[in-house]
Amino acid sequence: QVQLVESGGGLVQPGGSLRLSCAASRSIFTIYAMGWYRQAPGKQRELVATLTSGSNINYADSVKDRFTISRDNAKNTVYLQMNSLKPEDTAVYYCDAVWLGHEYWGRGTQVTVSS
Repeated sequence: QVQLVESGGGLVQPGGSLRLSCAASRSIFTIYAMGWYRQAPGKQRELVATLTSGSNINYADSVKDRFTISRDNAKNTVYLQMNSLKPEDTAVYYCDAVWLGHEYWGRGTQVTVSS
């Protein structure tokens, strides 16, 4: 199994930045793909960004050029750097991992963008 713990959420003003972290319970070298998803109130969960073990990266169109996904293999952690935040980025952000054909989720971290 893989346990995932997100951190770094909070309240930020429009135009501000936050960095989310997702710490995995096992070496991320062994994990096929990790990513970030988000779910706003009344909406379905949607993909934000994914990163595979082969370093392939995919972003949702709504966050391209503003968000950056990266990883620190030594810390077994994946990050999501979020810049130029907008009110519509407000959501619970979830970390996701695919390992041996199974998908695992963290509990999420709240991001609120508001003045």
